[in-house]
Amino acid sequence: MTMNSHVPAGSDKAQFVQSAGMFALAENRLSRLGQLSGPLPKGEGKVAEMIRKQSSSDFPIVKCMDLSRGMGDEVEFHFVQPSKRRPIMGSRMAEGKGKGFAYDKARTRVDQARIPVKLGDTMTNLRSAVDFTKLARPVAQADANAYLDQSILTHLAGARGFHDNIEWRLPTEEDPEFAELLVNPVKVPTKNRHYMADGTNGVKAFTVNAGEASLATTDDLNMTVVDAIRTLIESIAMPPPAVKIPGDVAAEDEPLRALLLSPAQYHAFSQDDAFRKFQVAALNRASNAKRHPLFLGEAGLWNGILLLKQPKPVRFYAGNTIRYANSFTSEAESSCVVPASFTNTHAVDRAILLGGQSLMQAFAASGLSGMPFFWNEETFDHKDKRELMIGVIQGLQKVRFAVDQGDGTKHWTDIGPMAIDTVVKLIPGER
Repeated sequence: MTMNSHVPAGSDKAQFVQSAGMFALAENRLSRLGQLSGPLPKGEGKVAEMIRKQSSSDFPIVKCMDLSRGMGDEVEFHFVQPSKRRPIMGSRMAEGKGKGFAYDKARTRVDQARIPVKLGDTMTNLRSAVDFTKLARPVAQADANAYLDQSILTHLAGARGFHDNIEWRLPTEEDPEFAELLVNPVKVPTKNRHYMADGTNGVKAFTVNAGEASLATTDDLNMTVVDAIRTLIESIAMPPPAVKIPGDVAAEDEPLRALLLSPAQYHAFSQDDAFRKFQVAALNRASNAKRHPLFLGEAGLWNGILLLKQPKPVRFYAGNTIRYANSFTSEAESSCVVPASFTNTHAVDRAILLGGQSLMQAFAASGLSGMPFFWNEETFDHKDKRELMIGVIQGLQKVRFAVDQGDGTKHWTDIGPMAIDTVVKLIPGER
């Protein structure tokens, strides 16, 4: 049987082809956050994937795409609790002494986000040499990609911050639509995953002094801080899982974590005389990982930490509120402010250390396309005016569970992400 590959105008297949194309563009978008997840698996070779397609948990962002209808607006994922299992030695009886698995589950809700773009009316199109339809599609796609990247950044950081300009698609948390745009609650870093730069020891647990974050203008990001982060990872119980890039031959012997830096943090660190060596180290690791783009461009590798630049800073200015967890065993939050002494010269930027399984990104299918991304064009006012709309159905949430510490006590733990707050200098006139 010969299949006709041509999709005629007006065909119901045209919707699927266009939406699949947009989904592929979003999946492969040229951004750091877009590169922090693996591709969704193809086919149904594994039992789990037959139920729900999920990308590799070795990446910081784990994508789950459930396209079935009538399954609600939430995707469930599970966590197997760690356990102290000892071997049974020699001829001792082993039968009946096995320990079972303890696991918890959490859910990520999805919602649709739609971006409409006006295409003008009959007279507008007659008077203009611009083809608004051709112009609108890439503009709408860029807006959708920015919305996805900024949502991912905000959830990973546990805060949106207060840096705001025309490039932000997400408003600050004070906006009444903030929670709706983020779909799932933005949760502050857990107490065991929130740290700050310290001029004496490199890093320390996030602390507060008289209602202000315990930071001085000298607590910036430098080599000592990055070294301290590596030491911290090797010292704490159940650190963020290593990131494993497909084809990286050093993945097992030289565990890797990614550190997302704000542009100001990245610039400050790049002033180190040894930074060029870090860039060479990243390129060398890329050659052993099939030239994965995560190692290329503005990237540096030092002591198992891959330094990457964030697209936008998660920034707190003098007097801005920083929310933080005040307990290991609950999700209760408290708040402090950035020291008033920072005035208009300094601010606090949040770096984000990422291990595997940091964020769950759930997709669902649109009734318009059968794909997570969808688009539609409408005419109204007796077909005089036109509007194009792009949309996506997805939801994000940090992978967080109450983790057994071995003594029956459970500490709330962000599995993959860790926040490190440092001080940056502001450009004169920025505020």
